[in-house]
Amino acid sequence: MKNLFLFFLLLTFASTLKAQPVKMDNVLYGAAYYQEYMPTDRLAEDLKLMKESGMSVVRLGESTWSLFEPREGEFDFAWMDRIIDGLHANGIKVILGTPTYSMPAWLWHKHPEVLVDYERGARAYYGIRQNMDITNPTFLFYSERIIRKMMEHYAKHPAIIGYQVDNETTSYGVNNYDFHISFIDYLKKKFGTTENLNKIWGLNYWGMTMNGWDEFPEKDGVTNTAYKLEWERFKRKTVADYLTWQAGIVSEYKRPDQFITHCFMPSVQDIDQIESSKKMDILAVNVYHGSQDNLTGDEIAFAGDFFRSVKMKNYLITETNAQTIGWDSKSQMPPYEGQLRMNVYSHMGSGANMVEYWHWHSIHYGQETYWKGVLSHDLQPNRAYAEYSKTAHELQKFGKKLVNLKITNKVAILFSHDSNAALNVMPFRNSKQDMWGGSGNIYRNELVGQFHKVLFRNNIGVDFIFPENAKFENYDLVIIPALYIASDDLLNKISKYVENGGHVIMQFKSGFCDENSMVRPMLAPGPLRKACGFYYQEFTNFKELSLKDNPFNVDQASNKVYDWGEYLVAETAKPLAYYDHQYFGKYPAVTINNFGKGTLLYEGTGVSDGIQEKLILQEMERAGIKTVDQNLHWPLITKSGVNDAGKKVHYYYNYTSQKSSLVYPHKAGNELTSGKAVVAGATLEIEPWDVLIVEEN
Repeated sequence: MKNLFLFFLLLTFASTLKAQPVKMDNVLYGAAYYQEYMPTDRLAEDLKLMKESGMSVVRLGESTWSLFEPREGEFDFAWMDRIIDGLHANGIKVILGTPTYSMPAWLWHKHPEVLVDYERGARAYYGIRQNMDITNPTFLFYSERIIRKMMEHYAKHPAIIGYQVDNETTSYGVNNYDFHISFIDYLKKKFGTTENLNKIWGLNYWGMTMNGWDEFPEKDGVTNTAYKLEWERFKRKTVADYLTWQAGIVSEYKRPDQFITHCFMPSVQDIDQIESSKKMDILAVNVYHGSQDNLTGDEIAFAGDFFRSVKMKNYLITETNAQTIGWDSKSQMPPYEGQLRMNVYSHMGSGANMVEYWHWHSIHYGQETYWKGVLSHDLQPNRAYAEYSKTAHELQKFGKKLVNLKITNKVAILFSHDSNAALNVMPFRNSKQDMWGGSGNIYRNELVGQFHKVLFRNNIGVDFIFPENAKFENYDLVIIPALYIASDDLLNKISKYVENGGHVIMQFKSGFCDENSMVRPMLAPGPLRKACGFYYQEFTNFKELSLKDNPFNVDQASNKVYDWGEYLVAETAKPLAYYDHQYFGKYPAVTINNFGKGTLLYEGTGVSDGIQEKLILQEMERAGIKTVDQNLHWPLITKSGVNDAGKKVHYYYNYTSQKSSLVYPHKAGNELTSGKAVVAGATLEIEPWDVLIVEEN
């Protein structure tokens, strides 16, 4: 336990820091750059191509520990000085990463205990990044030393505008002994005694009660759902503590005009984004997505809406697709003409103030050989470079009109990390594969993902809110995916929001368990019963059913519900749909309830995208917040906000290979990419995979 004292002591300073606002005067556009990966020294040629392309920013250094400190205690920055000095001489700004997510070989060789031990005896090996226990005091000692040496050397360099702490951090599946001991310390502070824990976690079940903390079991083999939920919470806390600790060290050295950030991953929920970013000035995101005919805009919009909402401010894109992606050559799909450029403006329409690619050049060896950069393996200007340069020069002309876009929405999705974790522990069906071939995170990828996709494709702007700090009153419609884990306080807050005039769409399983993963010993949905207007005692799994009489007037293929059904018994709620089934057919599948001044629509089952669209548009109309934007539908997408000049900006995207058109419904303005005037009611044509940007007069 005392081995962890250093780690938490070092957090003390960081906890007193306050993030400073970051104000940018133009959109930043660039790429990560690794001269150290090049087969030959071509820095001069790269700098020439970067400058000619219009590049404004480069990210460096997040993988360079073994070069900064080639042997223990020997530090070499001269090779990086040459790169940063060269970028500065060409007017290109720099974001410098702390190099801690990939440790040098000498460190693991001398201290193999810094490697991660996984569950059930598995262990990490050296040869890949992100294989360390980020709570290990030895790892933290060496990490702090390299960060301080780096900051002492670079903090005053005029090219550097900000620092990225670590890279795509998670807990890495840690199950080390030190981590286990620190988990026990965390539980002591939260629950006090094992007697209390026995009661709250229900450890009488299978006779697992403990007489003291020395009997507390390791994670391997644990079946208790409350244990698993708290373990996931602690992992998220650990990542937040680690990033806060790094931010604290960097803050001791950085200039007031420099920012601190971290590159988050939208698909990773093994992290508390709110706590992790409290001491950061701005968030950064690494967003990868489909290409060619698989480019939908869904992933870009989800990531933007989610991370803009964490701090309710603009964000940076530190990595996204340049050409092709993949850890092998099985999915090489370079973008069609126009897609690379349109994606830049798609990020900006969601609130991005910077777009950077991973990366400038394609790598000639290693695991990411086929994760190609702006330049291909031949390192010559190409189709991607030409499109990159076109976009960069456009941003030089009118990027000042697009930076710091202020986005205001009337719809929010409540996102619960606890529900995400608990539904992975106790799933209601097998999860589908994601775009990377992985599975898991039914809640995030499929339940939340469906709601967001339907909103995005119907041009409905959305924020995310979180149980920790949700301000329901700021929104007219709140969408609540399966809120499986929730305190009474949160459920009462939702009920009060509806009673005071709010509108809610709520999904099955909400309110079933309390904050300790204990099923409430009362009729479901517990404290939500009055707001929902029903109760239930039974539920069933099934694969697929139709709804009786197609109540939402969708096509036959869309008149489907899936996976889960609750036997709802309506009290004050009005049934909107019933199952077309001999036995389930007497129970409503979807209900709506008037409660106080507001309404709560409840989906007791998984619905198709077509039904979900009808329900959301219906509730938008009930809340009085439908706009002319809902007259368009994907593949025509529109986003809007207010720029620094106080003018409304409207983006229009065409996610298809066919030319399309729309009637412009807003005030007269100028289309920025063409420079042409636009009047209200004008018909605008959009080329395949293209964007129009109208700034109102």
